[in-house]
Amino acid sequence: MYRFLLTPRWWGINVFVVLAIPFCIFMGSWQLGRFEDRVQDHETATTQHESTRREAARPLAELLPVDKATVGEQTTVTGRYDDQLLVPERKLDDREGFYVLTLLRTDGGEALPVVRGWLPGEPDPAKAPAPPTGEVTVTGALQAAESPGGNGVSGRSGWPAGQTGAISAATLLNLVPYDVYDAWVTLNDGDSGMRAVPVSAPQNTGLDLKAFQNLGYTGEWFAFVGFVIFMWFRLLRREAELARDAELGLVTRDAEDTGDADDTGDAGDAEKAENAADAEDAGDAESKGARAGLVS
Repeated sequence: MYRFLLTPRWWGINVFVVLAIPFCIFMGSWQLGRFEDRVQDHETATTQHESTRREAARPLAELLPVDKATVGEQTTVTGRYDDQLLVPERKLDDREGFYVLTLLRTDGGEALPVVRGWLPGEPDPAKAPAPPTGEVTVTGALQAAESPGGNGVSGRSGWPAGQTGAISAATLLNLVPYDVYDAWVTLNDGDSGMRAVPVSAPQNTGLDLKAFQNLGYTGEWFAFVGFVIFMWFRLLRREAELARDAELGLVTRDAEDTGDADDTGDAGDAEKAENAADAEDAGDAESKGARAGLVS
C-alpha cells in the first residue's frame, strides 16, 4: 500500500519535510534567544541603574563613547548654560508633557545636552524655567543619543523653532552654532521645581515592540513545524486511501488510468473507423441498389 513512498514525487516531498522541520526549529529557537537576550539586557540595565545611583560620579571624558556599559552611569560636568530647547511629546507616568533641554557649554568648546526636567502639557517656552547663570557643575545620568522613531522618540520632522524631536548631535548641530556631544545627561534632581526625567534603557535592550516581535516570530516558526507535519500526514493519508481503493478495484492508479485511457481511446478510435467504413459500404450498396431499381 505504501509503495508510492518510493516514487520520485514522494522522495521530493520527504526531502522537503526533513529539511524544513529542523530549519523552522532553528529559526524559532534563534528568535526565542533574541527575545531572551532583550529580557536579560533589560534586567541588566535596570540593575545597573539602581547600582550606579549609589556610585560616585565620574568625569564625562571617562564614560565616552556611550555604550551599554556606560548608559546610566553617573557623571559630573562643569560649564555654562547656553541655548535652551523644548522636547515635546514625552510622557511621564502616562501624562503627556515635554523635556526642558539646555546646552551646557564646557571649557573644551563642545556643549553637552542637559535635560533639566519634565513639565506637563503642551510645550511652551514661557513655562520653562530659565537656566542658572554663571558657571555650574551638573551631576546626572549619562544617556545615549536618541534616534527618531525609536524608544518612544517621535519620528516626525519640521518642529517649530525652539523645539527638537530627538536628543542627538545629528539633530542639535542644525539648531546651535557649536559642536555638541553625541550624548546627553538627565539631572538626578529636577531643576527649578521640574520633575527629574528617569534614566531610559539603551536602544534594543528594553522590552519594547521589537522584543515582542521576536516572541511572535518564535511562535510563527514553531507553528510552521506543526503545519509541515500536518500537511505531510494529510498527503500520506490521501495517497494511502487511493492506493487501497486501487487494490480493491474501486479506482485505478494514475499510471494505470493513463494507460487504460490511451488503450480505450485507441480501441474506440479503431471501432469508430470500422463503423464508419461499414456505414460507408452500406451506403454505397444502398445507392447502387436504388440506381438498379431505376434502370429496371
